[in-house]
Amino acid sequence: MDLETFTPGSGLLEPRAALSTDAPALDLNGTWRFRLSPTANVPDDFAQPGYDDAGWDELPVPSHWPLHGHGAPAYTNVSFPFPVDPPHVPDENPTGDYRRTFDLPEGWTGGRLRFEGAESFARVWLNGHELGFWTGSRLPAEFDAGPWLRPGHNVLAVRVHQWSAASYLEDQDMWWLPGIFRDVTFTRSAADVFVHASHDGRLSFEGAGGLLSVPELGVAGLEPGVEITLDVEPWTAETPRLYDAVVTFPDETVRLRVGFRTISIVDGVLMANGSPLLLKGVNRHEFHPEHGRAVPYETMRADVQLMKQHNVNAVRTSHYPPHPAFLDLCDELGLWVIDECDLETHGFGQVGWRGNPTDDPRYADALLDRMRRMVERDKNHPSIIMWSLGNEAGVGRNLAVMADWARERDPSRPLHYEGDWSCAHTDVYSRMYASHAEVEAIGRLAEGPLDDPELDARRRAMPFLQCEYAHAMGNGPGGLAEYQELFERYPRLAGGFIWEWIDHGIVHPEFEYAYGGDYGEAVHDSNFVIDGLVFPDRTPSPGLIDLKKVFEPVTFEFGGGVVRVVNGYDFRDLTHLEFLATVEVEGEKVAEHRLEVPAGGGDVKLPDVPPGPSGERWLTVRARLAGDQPWAEAGHEIAWGQTLLSPPGPGTAGPPPALAFAREGGAIVAGGSAFDATTGRLVRLFGLDVEGPRLDLWRAPTDNDRYGGLEGKWRALGLHRLTHRVDAVETGDSLTVRTRVAPAATDLGMRATYRWTPGTDGSLLLNVDIEPEGDWPDPIPRLGLTMTLPGTAVDRVTWFGRGPGEAYPDTGMAARVGRWTKTIDELQVPYVYPQENGHRADVRWADFGAFTVSGDPVFGMTARRWSVDELAAATHRPDLVARDRVHLHLDLAHQGIGTATCGPGTLPQYELRARTASFTLRFDPA
Repeated sequence: MDLETFTPGSGLLEPRAALSTDAPALDLNGTWRFRLSPTANVPDDFAQPGYDDAGWDELPVPSHWPLHGHGAPAYTNVSFPFPVDPPHVPDENPTGDYRRTFDLPEGWTGGRLRFEGAESFARVWLNGHELGFWTGSRLPAEFDAGPWLRPGHNVLAVRVHQWSAASYLEDQDMWWLPGIFRDVTFTRSAADVFVHASHDGRLSFEGAGGLLSVPELGVAGLEPGVEITLDVEPWTAETPRLYDAVVTFPDETVRLRVGFRTISIVDGVLMANGSPLLLKGVNRHEFHPEHGRAVPYETMRADVQLMKQHNVNAVRTSHYPPHPAFLDLCDELGLWVIDECDLETHGFGQVGWRGNPTDDPRYADALLDRMRRMVERDKNHPSIIMWSLGNEAGVGRNLAVMADWARERDPSRPLHYEGDWSCAHTDVYSRMYASHAEVEAIGRLAEGPLDDPELDARRRAMPFLQCEYAHAMGNGPGGLAEYQELFERYPRLAGGFIWEWIDHGIVHPEFEYAYGGDYGEAVHDSNFVIDGLVFPDRTPSPGLIDLKKVFEPVTFEFGGGVVRVVNGYDFRDLTHLEFLATVEVEGEKVAEHRLEVPAGGGDVKLPDVPPGPSGERWLTVRARLAGDQPWAEAGHEIAWGQTLLSPPGPGTAGPPPALAFAREGGAIVAGGSAFDATTGRLVRLFGLDVEGPRLDLWRAPTDNDRYGGLEGKWRALGLHRLTHRVDAVETGDSLTVRTRVAPAATDLGMRATYRWTPGTDGSLLLNVDIEPEGDWPDPIPRLGLTMTLPGTAVDRVTWFGRGPGEAYPDTGMAARVGRWTKTIDELQVPYVYPQENGHRADVRWADFGAFTVSGDPVFGMTARRWSVDELAAATHRPDLVARDRVHLHLDLAHQGIGTATCGPGTLPQYELRARTASFTLRFDPA
């Protein structure tokens, strides 16, 4: 078999819709016999029914063979893992041979073998007869098996080659994982149906020989091509109303769920059912940490539920059509979907796009075949609002071939493709990782013009969306709120899709989760595959928690004793929600009331709150589900807002009556605390053995710091290896320690002056003054103090400030003011690639059990059982080993996070520049 053929397949039946049918079927999933060969040049005698496969291994189907001990996974983002020489592939071409037997029920005649997905080139034999071959890894293939069936015992054989000419079309920023990874079915079904249902109630269908019935709507026996108008409830992602339909054919009856909805573009605005549509979306690769792209149904359902719970309303199926069951779930639970064709040729960009299949007429049939198979399979899903031609495949004549066919076959859905900014073949203007400034310019129709005036005018009449933005890699992404504000301000902006849903970490016995390079790949892209809003086990990251806040469909505006409740839903009112107002003083609840909110939102008078304890008083209003939904139980929080009712009293961290210092040998002491007389550094705090606070400018770099170039600048400057020089230790009413902190090989530095004042109540007051020296050219990582504590004495912390999760200058939108308690271990965020994490912001006070720290007015707090250097050196979670010290950071400021792994860096307002600064902390004994 010629693996370098441009032909997409042979022996294939025409593509058709994925349908639920009462036609007889055999599920051929399960345990198959399997043999892996290192090359493609292997005899195909295994396909003969009498072949002895007793010495073969067993392999589950669906699955990927590298995840079951046969070969190893490999990850690349852009680079092809073989020479770019289409259509040729290496001789080293892992080839998997599959065999299984099945018994045909008595009286069975005819039927089709249907494969939902196999990567990347597969041939199939039934009882020794070759049915054909197919490519297009994530698309179905069907073969007529009837003529070669035998009564009773039948032998099915499949050969899957990892590499083929089709591999050049599948460079999709993910693990290369060959195998039969989707369902295999033997079915007597041959039906095809295309239902057309508009939000205004118009209904018709295509399906020769069939009759359509929708019992709930009183429709019975509707013939193909006949249009009727009904009184219906439209389908939206917010109100996913579906009607059960039946199409009866002479030999089978198929069932499907119909959603009435209309997608249109009016005056450059994306519309659904005649109303503007704002996409609050995520990109979703199919991934499971143990099964790869063979994702169990229960996991798919949990994913959609988790998306809904975090206010996500849309999914782009990056970068291929998903398992059809996922689209059923989007129909049922409610998500807008951009369904993307199984096409990406990104690696050709590294050779100047020479030989790109998108512009190679020899690949035209293959690209059209992939578009047809996607559209025909998925055409009945109301959740799908656009077809995407593919991703990062450059430009070329074959895009027109795909687009022209899709428009003729399904004019009801707009076309999407980001790779050609001229939008010559699309209906929407799509970009990746455009900066905030550029997005605003596009919203104002002020983007730079195209060279072709006609194309420019056409593009300016299109809605704009970011098919990828806010790269969710590691700690981050930053800048979410600013993007969302732009999307909501300009009608042309249709929103976008965060990159991406899940970290693609593969369960690994040594690393916990593996990423690129962990399997010895010669070419790989390291942890760039760890870039999701949920960790591999689907635990939400802080990025997803923030996104939920940014995507809230209800917002609150406070003032004058009222709260204005703003309904941000596109298609529904607020009657499914209940509203709760809670008053807290210093984080302790003192009152709680239910609010009666009009269905459309509006001003609601807040209840009077009786006088209570003194202290900082906050009002929090929450919107919760009033009843159970298919994706969340009653009481699930949808949105919240907070306002300060009364500030704290004066003197939170004010100085107590002073206590004089005394000298004891080589120490300067006051109460239960002591300082080294030579260095002036705190060595004992209320009886605890400590290494007292000193200025720190370094943090363990985030992925954004590393990929965006800041880490390199910081290391070149030497911020990770600061030196500390004591210039003076002066005693009087206070202990004053004058220091200079600087890296070697530069004249840049920081003057840090510490003034300690002991109180008669046993407290210690610390005033720190910082003065930079020299011209600091770049932002710095942090500005704060670091100290260590005995781990046996400090196990948990209770704080009053923002929480419960981490927050940095441009993240932490979900962190609200309150009183929170966590163990030191719980403060850590377990990013798959360890990095700066766990910072709690705007802390008023923090109680560590043995002592309390208060700010004047606030500070940032991080506590962990390993040092910054240990954190920065770690590359996998198990590298971090708890030590016998707690490393405590008390910060004045941090550099923002941004999204520079892919996209813009930190916005200017969140950059931390070297500057004169002062801050005050108070330490009190327990």
